[in-house]
Amino acid sequence: MTRKEIKARAARFAKFVEWSDEDQCFIGRCPSLFGGGVHGDDEAKVYRELCETAEEWVELLHKDGAALPSSAADRRTYSGKFVLRVEPAMHRRLALKAVAAGESLNSYCAKTLAKA
Repeated sequence: MTRKEIKARAARFAKFVEWSDEDQCFIGRCPSLFGGGVHGDDEAKVYRELCETAEEWVELLHKDGAALPSSAADRRTYSGKFVLRVEPAMHRRLALKAVAAGESLNSYCAKTLAKA
């Protein structure tokens, strides 16, 4: 497998880099390809290292003759609906904020989540 093919296959897997208050650093994960993750103080460097690690996993699996796991995007379809349980006080606060914004609770929550 060429380097270009390895990069293309690794690119199919979702990668996330987020700040961890607990660890006081950025944590990068590619959950559908490997457990664990990479970490560091620079978000861009963590993402580059995460991409390199994903490519290494793809190459190792290929060399071992093992099949690549399917990515989450390949395995599932998403309806756009999910149930979220929150405390009643938070439910009330969100409902009041939605009314104040002139929106439905669903619309208000979807817009708020999109900002995250």
